[in-house]
Amino acid sequence: MPIFNDTKVAFADKTDAQLRKAYWMFKMIEQPALTSLGTSVLNFTVHNNFPFVTGIVKNTLFEQFCGGETREESMKVVKQLFKRGVGSIFDYSIEGKEDEETFDAVCKEIKDIVRFSVGNPAIPFIVFKPTAFGRIDIYEAVGKGAELTTSQKEEWERVVRRFDEVCSLCHENDKKVMVDAEETWMQDSADHLCEEMMEKYNQEKPIVWNTIQMYRTGRLEYMEENLKRAREKNYFIGYKIVRGAYMEKERARAAEKGYADPIQPTKDASDKNYNAGIDFVMNHLDKVSAFFGTHNEISSELIMDKMKAKSLANDNPHVYFGQLYGMSDNITFYLSDKGYNVAKYLPYGPVKDVVPYLTRRARENTSVAGQTGRELGLIKKELERRKK
Repeated sequence: MPIFNDTKVAFADKTDAQLRKAYWMFKMIEQPALTSLGTSVLNFTVHNNFPFVTGIVKNTLFEQFCGGETREESMKVVKQLFKRGVGSIFDYSIEGKEDEETFDAVCKEIKDIVRFSVGNPAIPFIVFKPTAFGRIDIYEAVGKGAELTTSQKEEWERVVRRFDEVCSLCHENDKKVMVDAEETWMQDSADHLCEEMMEKYNQEKPIVWNTIQMYRTGRLEYMEENLKRAREKNYFIGYKIVRGAYMEKERARAAEKGYADPIQPTKDASDKNYNAGIDFVMNHLDKVSAFFGTHNEISSELIMDKMKAKSLANDNPHVYFGQLYGMSDNITFYLSDKGYNVAKYLPYGPVKDVVPYLTRRARENTSVAGQTGRELGLIKKELERRKK
């Protein structure tokens, strides 16, 4: 019998009304054409300040997938999750802006999150996206080794400064910080920057954690090379291991520009690569710690089996599990119930600014085979159980 099927545990904090609302939303997301049209209309109406739309969004998609508009407002969710042994990772989900003023403002917000979370075990990680600190084009140029203009050099120096300020503050306050992964064409420079931060701040323990997308080709080789470097330079590695979220965009760009597709050829190949990533971590726990970001039940159970085979305690400090808030509660709360380290990514921010994140998340749910159907099935099962 599958171990992640206890809906009573999964939805213990949800009212019947909340479950029915969630069921309706996932039912809508299940339809690709409807999701595509709906997210386009939603982005347009919010961008153009249609007054009634913000309220509708806040009471539907936002409520399901976000903690609140501010950290303080989100603390209600943080406390509720932590009562059940689940940590929260504040994700300031502002996307799609590319001006220096916004980059500085987001950097300040991330540093405020660090200070806000000091001494609070309910918030075990800090997180930020590289493109929250700089334009994707400057990452791409640096990654390609392009000759930079004077202004580009100054721009990149500001990106490095923002990275360093956050990582330094986390080091000072003993808070772990994860750097999200993004598109392949900007990832090389982000990886190198993460390696520099690890060498600088991970001398005693993993403070800086990079994200590895296992739906990409070449990632195992990258981890092997990074491990060799870490052993030579004597620092620790932290990884968030995920499958990835930009497949359609990556394939379309590769076809358009005529370079090799950087994504694994099949879903099965991605799954095997993810499982190989699990093996890599488990075989190098003396240097590598991992946060396994996954909504996949088979991968979650495999990690648990590997831990058991190595006689690791469920709460071993080198192994974390994570899911997004509003999804896969059947996995999250089973793990917390058994004493594993588990945390939810908890997006927050003004409704208008978070809509691009919400619409991207809706599209991703639609494109992942079985994801939305599983959520619907679990919710339906719990509602039926409560009627008995």
